[in-house]
Amino acid sequence: MSSPPLAIIPPTHALVGRVTPPGSKSITNRALLLAALARGRSRLTGALKSRDTTLMAAALRQMGVAVDEPDDTSFVVTSPGRLSTPDSPLVLGNAGTAMRFLTAAVALCRGTVVLDGDDAMRKRPIGPLLAAMRSLGIGADAPTGCPPVTVEGRGHFGAGRVEIDGSLSSQYVSALLMAAACGEGPIDVALAGQDLDARGYVDLTVAAMTAFGARVTAVDRTTWRVEPTGYAATDFVIEPDASASTYLWAAEVLTGGRIDLGLPIAAFTQPDAQAARLIRMFPHLPPVINGSQMQDAVPTLAVLAAFNATPVRFTGIANLRVKECDRVHALATELSRIRFGLGREDGDDLVVASDPALAGQTLPARIATYEDHRIAMSFALAALRIGGIVILDPACVGKTYPGYWDALRALGVQTRAV
Repeated sequence: MSSPPLAIIPPTHALVGRVTPPGSKSITNRALLLAALARGRSRLTGALKSRDTTLMAAALRQMGVAVDEPDDTSFVVTSPGRLSTPDSPLVLGNAGTAMRFLTAAVALCRGTVVLDGDDAMRKRPIGPLLAAMRSLGIGADAPTGCPPVTVEGRGHFGAGRVEIDGSLSSQYVSALLMAAACGEGPIDVALAGQDLDARGYVDLTVAAMTAFGARVTAVDRTTWRVEPTGYAATDFVIEPDASASTYLWAAEVLTGGRIDLGLPIAAFTQPDAQAARLIRMFPHLPPVINGSQMQDAVPTLAVLAAFNATPVRFTGIANLRVKECDRVHALATELSRIRFGLGREDGDDLVVASDPALAGQTLPARIATYEDHRIAMSFALAALRIGGIVILDPACVGKTYPGYWDALRALGVQTRAV
């Protein structure tokens, strides 16, 4: 069910203040799974509580893992060190990390596990991950190439070498790596080719695995060797979400403000933090931005580019077409809803016809959000400089940043339901 539309009134002042971004979704869901695979008690602090992490936690509880929530930013995970076969399908909404990571992890159960999601998830490809799992002798099937998925768990992840096509999603690679530490012997996870959509997220995975006691060695640039160590319970601190922070960095430069996030940019280890360097170049963004290694930051940068001094072309973003929605199409469509021709698709590229004169105008537009949190949050940035913008289904931000609208209001941005 969609939420009432939200009108955003452009502020007449620079946005100044302190905002604490939520914890990283990417790291939270990795840490939840690794803690569930570790025997004992792990405390995860600084964690994100959102729709995606709630779905991950609920699925782990279905498999016999105790996941307690002592406060708004912590999980305490107590596990026997194994996953039990759930009595019913794991229903994961449109949580891509949960679906991909758990598809590999449930091979550690003993028995048949079905994983399913909502209508949007049933359009998100998972075939390359299943093909890789089958090469290790694991039964894994999805008749449409998208969820629902059926996995025949056998209590371990095998041994040997597995090749994975990571061109559609680095999450396939991360899923294999995390499960591989529970193999019968060492497992080499190798890329089928050189293409990987977001290598920085694989680095995040390896760092989290290492914190939970795994041994992962980079054999070369396209191969990782994972030893069959299993995992050890540990206390783990999760850094703030870099993707969420991009909206605040952009709001700062759009309004000439100063927003303290409580963490220096250099302290972020997530790939989307690379966007900070570009955001600080505004209003002189480069004419071409390759978004392949910071994909979740592209919506932020695309809306910021609308106000840039010169047009911007975004390349390396074909994988945005298989996110929560087709983000290339959504960005082009909604930018052009503000002003015809402001955004357009050119193959898999996005071209933004920048115009600094948009700032200060009133251009009524009802922005469709496609049930995609990043479309809603990025187009709220346009509303900081353009009057008349209404965000449809604003509650979709609950997927990763439930407090987003409150954060803007705390900085003095006025909103009203319409």
